[in-house]
Parts: sequence; C-alpha cells; structure tokens
Amino acid sequence: MSKTISINAGSSSLKWQLYEMPAEKVIAKGLIERIGLKGSISTVKFDGRAEKQILDIDDHTQAVKILLDDLMRFGIIKSYEEITGVGHRVVAGGEYFKESALVDSEEVIQKVEELALLAPLHNKANAAGIRAFKELLPDIISVVVFDTSFHTTMPEKAYRYPLPTKYYTENKVRKYGAHGTSHQYVAKEAAKTLGKPLEELKLITCHIGNGASITAVDKGISVDTSMGFTPLGGVMMGTRTGDIDPAIIPYLIEHTEDFNTPEDINYILNKQSGLLGVSETSSDMRDIIAGMHEGNHNCKLAFDIFVDRIQKHIGQYFAVLNGADAIIFTAGIGENSDEVREAVISGLSWFGCDILPEKNVRGAEGIISSDAAKVKVLVIPTDEELVIARDVERFKNQK
Repeated sequence: MSKTISINAGSSSLKWQLYEMPAEKVIAKGLIERIGLKGSISTVKFDGRAEKQILDIDDHTQAVKILLDDLMRFGIIKSYEEITGVGHRVVAGGEYFKESALVDSEEVIQKVEELALLAPLHNKANAAGIRAFKELLPDIISVVVFDTSFHTTMPEKAYRYPLPTKYYTENKVRKYGAHGTSHQYVAKEAAKTLGKPLEELKLITCHIGNGASITAVDKGISVDTSMGFTPLGGVMMGTRTGDIDPAIIPYLIEHTEDFNTPEDINYILNKQSGLLGVSETSSDMRDIIAGMHEGNHNCKLAFDIFVDRIQKHIGQYFAVLNGADAIIFTAGIGENSDEVREAVISGLSWFGCDILPEKNVRGAEGIISSDAAKVKVLVIPTDEELVIARDVERFKNQK
C-alpha cells in the first residue's frame, strides 16, 4: 500500500488529507491556517484525535515541513519515503491544461503561476504549495489537478462571451468555470444513489460554500457552469459579487473614490461584496441566518439575494438540459444549511421539486425529496481530496 497526500493550498492556508492507496483509506487530515501571520494554527486529525498547535509559520515551505514533521511525530508515518505521491488542487488551468498534469518540469509550475491572471486569489498560493513539496520531497510523483478541467467539455456556445472574437483568440477571454473536481465527484455519487448509469442522467450540481458555483451535467459531462472567466462570476458568494452589469464598474470609477486601480476593483468585487457586502455583518451564512432571525433587515436581504441567484441559475440549467433528473447540493452551505436548501427548492416547485422536512436536516445525506418528486433533490458531501488522490494514483500506474 502506498500513501498519497492531497493538498489544497490557499494564500494563507494549507488543507491536506493523507490516503492509503489504492484502498482510498483516509489515514489523517489537517489544516494549517494563518500562514505568514503571527499565531499560525496547525491541526492534525487521526485515529479519532485532533492535535492542535499554535506557532509562527512564515511561508508554505515551512508549513509543509511542519506538516511532514507532525506526520512523523505522531507516528502516522515512519519516514518521508512512505509518501509516494502528492496531488495539488489548482483552480485555473486555462486552455493550457485540459486535464491533470504531472509536475515534471519547472515550466509546469511557471504556467500555474502565469494562470493566476484567471484566479488571482488561488493560483499563486497553489504554486507556492507545489514548490514547497518539490523542495522537501523532490523525488515523489507530483500531480496538479485543475478545477477547470471538468468544464473543458462545455460547447463553444456556453463558454464564449459575446465580445469581439479577437479577445478570445488573442486574449483567451472565455468561461472556464471552477469547482470541477467537486461537481465531477458528486455527479458520480448521485448516479450511485439514484441507482442509474451516469450516462443516462441530467443533473444540476450546486457547490455552495463561501465560493459557489452551479453546473449543468449531461451524461456525466459539464455542459455549462456558473463561474466564468474567473471564480468571480456566477451566483452571489460569501465575499464575491457573482454576475453584475459590467457598466457598474466604469460608473463607480467615475463617481466614487473607491475604484481607482484594477487592484481596488478586484479587491472590492472579490473580498468586500456578496453576503458580506449586502449584510454589512458577515460572509458566513450561519451569521447571516442568525441575524435574519433576529430581525436584521440587511441579513434577510443578503439571504434572499443569495437564494434568488441560485434559483435563477438552476432555472437556466433546466433550460440548458431540457429538464433534469436531480438537483444535488454539496459543499459547506449546501451540505449543512437546511434553510438554504428549503428556500431554494421552495421556489422551484413548478419543475416538480420538493423537500421532505424530516429528511432536510443538518447532516442529511442522500435523497431528501419525496418519492413522488419528478426532480429528485439530493445532498452529497463532496470529496475533492479523494478525486485528487485518484488522479495521482492514475499517474503512478502509468509509470
């Protein structure tokens, strides 16, 4: 049995999961937070235990060293050599990476960094995680797995924007999507739950967390998705606007002092908007719901806009697919918020959707709609780390 580690590096965090492969058994998992800040937090979970330490971690290389040392310190591994593969989640692969790729040259890492133009909040951090592992474990199989790969099957009519063609041919401006590993995983799991071949199903998968995207999946492939050129597009999110009228930007440049530079615009649209911007309270749906129940108008409005945008995208994808067999909720909010699921589905009853209150509870899993529902509603916990580990295993088997 070999061991593979799946890595999801953020700008100041590193989430990881260690698998025994090919058994797909989770040996340990953890999260390192506040990288580059005072009071960094490293949490390791294994054998029903959770070990936490607070220390100062300067960069991703130091974070990876702490992670590997913790695996040794807690007896999870006896030597680094037990880890034979590492898979890195990367958000944007652009048109360069159509599928997962072996990190067998510096050029691959440089390309990931270049593609930060499409995912400025993610790709640079992803590249930092790749370099850190390359420095400390240079000889193991290293694979990059892209959020955008699953969406490369979209037809041109879905991924092209109605801009002059030269901006696509020369500048590669098109819809790329994101969360592909999650949409791919839950679609396959939904087919198992429904007891039907994936190739016979039309599914609408809703990855709803702090970042959120909706995807139309036809016969197992992505035919449209809500996130666009970058992860800013689509539905409203925790701190991101989702789709807005592009004329708003030049208007605010002219009439406010907030939109002075491209950096200002990116920061406000990506970090200050969404649930946080409307509620003026929090980007966390739990806080929004609590505020709503306390009578906070802005929290209620943020909740309502959030639900409205999800409903509209689901409605679009009923049209794209010409009907659907099921709607799947996943990710932090999708898996855990019965109120969001109820609010979304209650506005789609015309399509033959419903939810049973006794099944729509926190921690729900599987079908939560009635037997009579024409369109089934499911909750499927996502497992992006497992998708990454499986791709690493595939590359191992090719060697």
